[in-house]
Amino acid sequence: MISLPLVYTILALVSYTSSFWYLFIHLMSKRTPNLWCYGLIVVLGLILHGLVLSQDMITPLGVNYDVFNLISFTSGLMLSLSLILSLIRPILPLNLIGIPVAAIGLILGFSLSQSNQTIEHHGVGLDTHIILSLSAYAVLLMATIQAVLLWFQDRELKKKQKKRIWVNLLPPFQVMESLLFDLIITGFGLLTAALIFGFFTIDNFFAQHLAHKTAFSIISWFLYGALLIGHYKFGWRGRKAIRFTITGFVLLAIGFIGSKFVLEMILGR
Repeated sequence: MISLPLVYTILALVSYTSSFWYLFIHLMSKRTPNLWCYGLIVVLGLILHGLVLSQDMITPLGVNYDVFNLISFTSGLMLSLSLILSLIRPILPLNLIGIPVAAIGLILGFSLSQSNQTIEHHGVGLDTHIILSLSAYAVLLMATIQAVLLWFQDRELKKKQKKRIWVNLLPPFQVMESLLFDLIITGFGLLTAALIFGFFTIDNFFAQHLAHKTAFSIISWFLYGALLIGHYKFGWRGRKAIRFTITGFVLLAIGFIGSKFVLEMILGR
């Protein structure tokens, strides 16, 4: 018998696939897509994505914070933020990255999530910490993707290639770089708030296997902070900013997703 979450997942993937090809075809042919049509298809996919997550995460015993559920939630949140930003900034092509990321996250969450990572007793402080953390990861993941795209653009510009795929497809380099630092500032603020709530709401970091996660998060926080200081005080930009951004997120991902994956999937904790 076909389950309701499976139906939601299939319909969400259809919406994501349709919106991706609609946007891709219009951008490749230099035609302006109908934002209402495109937005409605993406929003439908996000709603269905949310319904799948609600089935997996909200249980009678509590909230299931399985690693694959968190990946699915973060990827959907990232696409939502990308869609909102593209309405106020000329960055619509970036949704061509956000849609596949959300689709992959949805598939991983639906097919691999487990039901043994439920938190039964948790207060407002812990919920706030978790929401802020996931929001920070989503924004900083967007910044990392932005940094990778900037690297492609910078490479094409410096090598003076005749066929400039990324330069022609994406917004101008200056616009992309400005958005990168806007995302880093936002993600840095969310990460700061998440760390503060974490210190006040988590009782025993070592008993809850959180010491390494916290250490990686703090190191990443220092890297992003150093990048922002370097940018606004010393004019850091270009490849230096790209390296700092990617390194910071790699450390953050190792601390959160990596450690959670090892504890749940390998050690079974």
